[in-house]
Amino acid sequence: MIAFVSGTVAALAPDAAVVEVGGVGMAVQCTPNTLSTLRMGQPAKLHTSLVVREDSLTLYGFADDDERQVFELLQTASGVGPRLAQAMLAVHSPDALRRAVSTADEKALTAVPGIGKKGAQKLLLELKDRLGAPVGAPAVGAPVSSGWRDQLHAALIGLGYATREADEAVTAVAPQAEAAGGTPQVGQLLKAALQTLNRAR
Repeated sequence: MIAFVSGTVAALAPDAAVVEVGGVGMAVQCTPNTLSTLRMGQPAKLHTSLVVREDSLTLYGFADDDERQVFELLQTASGVGPRLAQAMLAVHSPDALRRAVSTADEKALTAVPGIGKKGAQKLLLELKDRLGAPVGAPAVGAPVSSGWRDQLHAALIGLGYATREADEAVTAVAPQAEAAGGTPQVGQLLKAALQTLNRAR
């Protein structure tokens, strides 16, 4: 088990990073949020989970150990592989996932590409006693509005859109999000963003 990799960031891609460890380039699959914390040529430490298949060894990397643990716990649910677990963490933070499961929030799970209503219901049942309670509430004074922007941007990048397209889509749905007040539903914003992107094509 490779618990973490620590070294210089040698390359960055939309869904992965290469970290040079002792002269060896380790390719690590990462969520957009984790990738956004990395800089070319700068030192980095990623907590990792190694997924072994008959034809491949894939290393998944995370900014912190909590995210890695949630990634592994999500895969204990039937039908959840590493790709879907990573997509869930691209849209929601570990605490947001814990909140969604503890409050049986179907909408939060269906905001993840690849999860429909039935799948969300099944996941809520299976994960109920596995993820635990949310670790903490958002910090006092933390901007509420920035959360949906980061989640929406990460979801669009995860769906294969370019950074520029994701930026434009987030800007396009900003008035809708602000009109909703409080914490907007990322799932609804994602649908609206995809509609604007389809119109632009």
